[in-house]
Amino acid sequence: MIENKKITVVMPAYNAEKTLRMTAEALPKDVVDDIILVDDCSRDATVRVAEELGLYCVRHPENRGYGGNQKTCYRLALERGADIVIMLHPDYQYDPRLVPAMAWMLMAGPYDIILASRMLVGSALAGGMPMYKFIANKALTTFQNLMQEQHLSEYHTGFRGYRREVLEKFDYTRNSDDFVFDNQFLAQAIYHGFKVGEISCPAKYFDEASSINLRRSIIYGLGVVGTSLAFRYARSVSAKGGLFDNLKEHTS
Repeated sequence: MIENKKITVVMPAYNAEKTLRMTAEALPKDVVDDIILVDDCSRDATVRVAEELGLYCVRHPENRGYGGNQKTCYRLALERGADIVIMLHPDYQYDPRLVPAMAWMLMAGPYDIILASRMLVGSALAGGMPMYKFIANKALTTFQNLMQEQHLSEYHTGFRGYRREVLEKFDYTRNSDDFVFDNQFLAQAIYHGFKVGEISCPAKYFDEASSINLRRSIIYGLGVVGTSLAFRYARSVSAKGGLFDNLKEHTS
């Protein structure tokens, strides 16, 4: 807890048995008040490991996808009284020790959202990111910055933090249940005026770290491009009824 604010870490998990323990044990327990793991119908022992670690664990009876998993994560975090919500992939690719720094940036700074960027100081390649992913990340980020008028180093991290107010402001449950959920959510937050900051985060790539195949990567990339074009269109013509017309007072 920081200044009487509840810090909750949510972990959307799928087949994370081999890396979950390392991730959870590296979290600073003096700061993190609640750890929620949502298992997306894994085929391994992810749930058993989560229970051994004493995490609050919910299991989907069927696979709902990466975005569908996060929707459950955030609903549970709000229901359990979170003030700051940090989403962390349980694959030990990102350094969990950054949670306190991210929480402080959300508490003390002008930021509503914090992204732990692998690209900010060029640590991605040093950590083993494949060159094709590095190039794709850079290209997509450049396009997104242009379309969304931002100056971010990366939009694609699996380690990000939110103030409670962000999760309460707009209806993200209408977003995709697939990997593009993160980009839709971030574009919507920017569209609705929330401020996004970044922190540099070293990353590790190894066999057990989560990854998507080439076909899914292409689908994801096309979804990112589509989201950015939709953002530009909505901003330019104030379009109603689309991806960005989702403030909760409009969806009651």
